[in-house]
Amino acid sequence: MAESLDPATLTSWLVDGDELALLDARELGVFFDSHLFHAVCIPLSHLELMLQRLVPRRDTRTVWCDAGDGPRHLAADAAARAEALGWTNQHVLTGGCAAWAAAGGELYSGVNVPSKAFGEFVEHTYDTPRIPATDLQAMLDDDTDLVVLDSRPMNEFRNMSIPSGVDCPGAELVHRVKEMAPDPATTVVVNCAGRTRSIIGAQSLINAGLENRVVALENGTMGWELAGLAVDRGRDRHAPDPTASSRAWSETAAGAVGHRFGVESIDVEQLEAWKADPTRTTFVLDVRTIEEFKDGHRADSSHAAGGQLVQATDEYVATQNARIVLVDDNGVRATMTASWLRQLGWHDAVVLVGGLDGALVSGPEPRAAADKVPTAKVSELASVLGTDGVAVLDVDSSVKYRNRGHIVGAWWGVRSRLDEARSAIGPVDRLVLTSSDGQLARVSVTDAQARWPEAEVVALAGGTRAWRHADQPMALGFERATTEPNDVWYKPYDHPGDVAEQHMRDYLTWEIALVDQIERDPTISFPAFPPAR
Repeated sequence: MAESLDPATLTSWLVDGDELALLDARELGVFFDSHLFHAVCIPLSHLELMLQRLVPRRDTRTVWCDAGDGPRHLAADAAARAEALGWTNQHVLTGGCAAWAAAGGELYSGVNVPSKAFGEFVEHTYDTPRIPATDLQAMLDDDTDLVVLDSRPMNEFRNMSIPSGVDCPGAELVHRVKEMAPDPATTVVVNCAGRTRSIIGAQSLINAGLENRVVALENGTMGWELAGLAVDRGRDRHAPDPTASSRAWSETAAGAVGHRFGVESIDVEQLEAWKADPTRTTFVLDVRTIEEFKDGHRADSSHAAGGQLVQATDEYVATQNARIVLVDDNGVRATMTASWLRQLGWHDAVVLVGGLDGALVSGPEPRAAADKVPTAKVSELASVLGTDGVAVLDVDSSVKYRNRGHIVGAWWGVRSRLDEARSAIGPVDRLVLTSSDGQLARVSVTDAQARWPEAEVVALAGGTRAWRHADQPMALGFERATTEPNDVWYKPYDHPGDVAEQHMRDYLTWEIALVDQIERDPTISFPAFPPAR
C-alpha cells in the first residue's frame, strides 16, 4: 500500500536534491485550474500509457496528488495502479492540493508551468529585447532588412504564422540562423504563439553571440492578432539545413555557450555505466528534428525536439534530479538545450559525444502498448452500429471527439469517470470502446467490464483512426457527452469566435504574472550563472 505523506515532508523532499516524481492523477483540464508547481500531470485514465516513459526507474520515490477536496480518490487509485504495474516506493499527498494550500503552499494554474515561469524569469533577468507587433508591422511595411523566425514546431506554424515568417524551432535557431541572416545588418525577430519560446529563442541567439540585432516578438502570434493584424495560415516555410560555414559558426558559438553554463559531455561508455546504475534515472533524449530522428536514432533514445523540451520539460521528464543525456549530430542543438535545462535546475543535463555513431534504428519510437483484450474489427462494428443493445463509447479527448470527428452515435467519456458513463448510457448487450489509435480504449476495457458486467465489452481494433480510414461515417459536435469536458486544456486560440480574444488576453496576463508568484514559493530556485563576457 502507498504511504501517506504530509505537506511538510513533501516540501523537504522537493528541495533535498534526491530523485522525486511528483505526479498529479487528475485530467489535464482539471490539473490546469490549480496544481503544485513541480507536479507532472499523469491522469489516472492514461497512467499505463505514460508512466514508463516519464518515470522509467520503478523504485523512484513517487508522490501522487489530486484536488483533495472531492469525492474522487484519484491519487490513491493511481498509486495502487502503479504498484500493480510494478512501481514501488509510492506515496499519496494527504489532503491533496487543498491540504498543500492550507499549509501555506503555492498553487498554480496553467500547463508547463515550470518552463513558462522560467521564460518570464529569463526575460526579467536578462532584459531580453522585445518588439511590439505594431512596430514589427511597420518595419515589414518599410521593407526593413529583417527575418522573422518562428520557434514553434511546424504543425503549430502551419496553424498560424506571422506574414513572411519562417519556421525554425527553438533548438534549431543557432543551428540554422546563419542561413537565414548571413548579414549582421539583418534584424532577427523570434516569435512563438505567446511568450516563452520567443524569449528563450531570442536569448539563445544573444547568448550565442550573434552579431545581428535580435528581438523577441512581444506576446507572439497572440499579441499580433490582438493588435488587429492578420496571420498567415497553412504556410510551410522552414529554415534550410546549415552549410559548412554555418555549421562551423554554430559549433563555435554553442561551445562558448556550453562553457559559460557548465555543460559537460560524456561518451557512450559513460552512458552505458549510467544506464546500468540502479540508483539513478537516466533519460536519453534526441533533440534533433522528428524527420532526422525517424531517419536514424539510438535505440535507447526518445525524441524530444530541443525547443519543445525546454518549453515543456514536464511532458518528457517527470523524475526531478534525474540525469538527462542529450543527443544530436554535432553538439550544437544538444549543447544549447543543455544550457537551458541547467538554468532550469537540471544539473545533470549533459551532451553525448558520438551518440549517433554505429548502428541506428529508423522510424518512430515505439509507443507503450496495452495488454491483449477482446477487440472488434471495423467491419464488425459497422454491421451492428445503430442496432438496439449496442453502444460505442469514445474515451479519447473531448477536443478530438468534438473537432476531429467521432463515430456516428458514439458517446464520449473519460476512463476515470466510467461510473458517470454507465449512468448516462445504461445497460447494453455490447459496448465498443474506441480512441484515436485504439490504445487508450484497450487499457479501458477491464475498467468498463467492471461497470457493464452484463455486457460484452470490446475495444475497436485500430481505433477511430481505422474507422476513418475505412471511410465509415463520422460526426462532429458534442451532443453525447457523459461527463464534463474538462479532460484537456483548450489553448486560447482553440476557443471559437470573439471568446478566443479574451482567452488570449487572460493567457498572456497569466504568463507575465508567473514571475511574481514564483518569488513567493520556497520550493523554487533557478541557479545563477556568470554573465556573458
